[in-house]
Amino acid sequence: MTAKLLAFAGSTRNGSLNQALLDLAVKEARARGAEVREIRLKDFALPLYDGDLETSAFPPAARELKALFRAHHGFLIATPEYNGSVSGVLKNAIDWVSRPTDGEPLTALSAFRGKVAGLMAASISPFGGLRGITHMRQILGTVQTLVATEQVLVPFAHGAFDENWALKEALPAQLLGGLAARVIELAERVQPPLH
Repeated sequence: MTAKLLAFAGSTRNGSLNQALLDLAVKEARARGAEVREIRLKDFALPLYDGDLETSAFPPAARELKALFRAHHGFLIATPEYNGSVSGVLKNAIDWVSRPTDGEPLTALSAFRGKVAGLMAASISPFGGLRGITHMRQILGTVQTLVATEQVLVPFAHGAFDENWALKEALPAQLLGGLAARVIELAERVQPPLH
């Protein structure tokens, strides 16, 4: 089975350090045989999650994003750290994608249940985004996604990349390869059904 992974960052700004880190992880995963689709959350016009909106007119962009999640075995996610947690755009996307559609029961979690995820973060802080990743682990565990124990943290990220957006230090680059390999291995073991 070829592992199909969906890759996205929780930062939408141009020149995002987390997007740069994700791009490197995608290369590592593809080099190891995974089929990876990269998306940008800014391309999905998601309103803030609202239960009334959900029941009256489920947003087409949320439905489209959920279909992408359902069509992959796992995820590569770069999460920035905003005030010690994940970004609002990332949490909002997960909230919409977790909602039931088309007669699913409330607990279906069809876009997440049984899938796998690999997490990474780049931060200008000395902690490398650790607090954001910790919260992301909790969120993904709650929606029934298996998160790889491996993770990649890049502290002082404003100086961690060269002019070609490659990592200057060998260790985080090596860790990215290990993370990609583990996510692929888990995806191949778990083999969740795709929709």
